[in-house]
Amino acid sequence: MECSTNDFMFPMTADIFYPVTQQGAYGNVQKTWLLDRTLVCNLSSGGTALKEEIRPEPKIQQDTLLVGRAKEDIRISKREQSNSITNIVVTNIKDSSGTELYVETAGPRANQSTIFEVATLEPYPGPFGGIEYYKIVLRRSENQAVDL
Repeated sequence: MECSTNDFMFPMTADIFYPVTQQGAYGNVQKTWLLDRTLVCNLSSGGTALKEEIRPEPKIQQDTLLVGRAKEDIRISKREQSNSITNIVVTNIKDSSGTELYVETAGPRANQSTIFEVATLEPYPGPFGGIEYYKIVLRRSENQAVDL
């Protein structure tokens, strides 16, 4: 599914996934992630100029934050169902030419698009009272082994 845009304010696209949650035989929660839609957006690096992306500690962590904007409220699915921001993942972030921007180079998702979780989502009201766009902060998911 391709979602093209000529809007210079929203030159990128990203895929939005929501879970179908089931309970396993032993009471454990199992999530099956389903693609809901391709979102028109604009995302960029979240100010990592003065900090290390990978911290050399006993547990190596990679911190990647993206900040940006989207035309739509991603908490509402295309089926008009409300979702918590903790139940949304974003991946397949592409520029206007269709090139994937964030790709894992190692691990369970090697050569696949990086999975991001929603850290913050806020509406931005315009000067005439309506919502102009939604401010988004995404963080790289610690669990890149999720099957999408």
